[in-house]
Amino acid sequence: MNNAKLNKLLNIKYPIIQAPMFLVSNTKMVIEAMKSGIAGCIPALNYRTHEELRIAIKELKEAKVEGGAFGFNLIVNKSNIKYKGQLAVICEEGVDFIITSLGSPEETIKQAHKHHIKVFCDVTDLGFAKKVESLGADAIIAVNNEAGGHRGNLSPKDLITQLVEHCSIPVISAGGVGCKADIDKMLSYGAEGVSVGSPFIASVEADVTEEYKQACVDSGTDDIVMTERISGSPCTVINTSYVQKIGTKQTWVEVFLNKNKKLKKWVKMIRFMIGTNAVTNAATKATYKTVWVAGPSIEHTKAILPVREIVSNLIR
Repeated sequence: MNNAKLNKLLNIKYPIIQAPMFLVSNTKMVIEAMKSGIAGCIPALNYRTHEELRIAIKELKEAKVEGGAFGFNLIVNKSNIKYKGQLAVICEEGVDFIITSLGSPEETIKQAHKHHIKVFCDVTDLGFAKKVESLGADAIIAVNNEAGGHRGNLSPKDLITQLVEHCSIPVISAGGVGCKADIDKMLSYGAEGVSVGSPFIASVEADVTEEYKQACVDSGTDDIVMTERISGSPCTVINTSYVQKIGTKQTWVEVFLNKNKKLKKWVKMIRFMIGTNAVTNAATKATYKTVWVAGPSIEHTKAILPVREIVSNLIR
């Protein structure tokens, strides 16, 4: 574990990234992650304004310690109207790395490298992995079919071994890690590190509701289902009574409209807004409309713990 390439890429003690999670990740969590010898990442979309993002970066820079690193996740497709401004702020202030999702990372890589910021790119298949490698990505985040939130279609072993065989940049596995044995397994497949999200939802430092955290403690792999009712793309959530009530498939109207090339983008944007609002309400306040995003690795979550203890459980 101590010799993985991710350690050298980010100058961290252990090859673990505390994954960026919408609404869940915050500076408190990342600061504790850095103190524990790993990297932490926050979605830029967790901040409503560019100034709030700038303040968060400055806070993390001041708190950075040797053996830890921090970065931000950027949604790089056209639906994120804040993307260019967020990228500019991140480059101006300086961070250790950026993780790109849902779009071409070309502009991000170009701008980030001017400021000596490393760029890791989410991929779910070999084709896109080769593409981002050709654009100059520093590493690949291999999102497998055990990841929380939006996940890939391939098993960890199939995806990692395929990417390691055909790509020359480091592969970081995302999905299916809830304990040290899981990390060892991903590294044995050839991964140079892991991105871990769901186990950190039930952390003391997370700002989500105690009900959300406790649901992660009380639930396991069998309680995770896929839904298309959040963003229009399959997403993993805890199978609450509300999720069961509204169903997990798109409505027939959405299916029909998604077949229209001109309307598809707008339908997806509206679905994303509605779904995101439901996730926000469930994560930040008590509500009967409960949509809690999580992955199957919550199987190993047995208590609400400080980040440092969660990291300790992952490395020992």
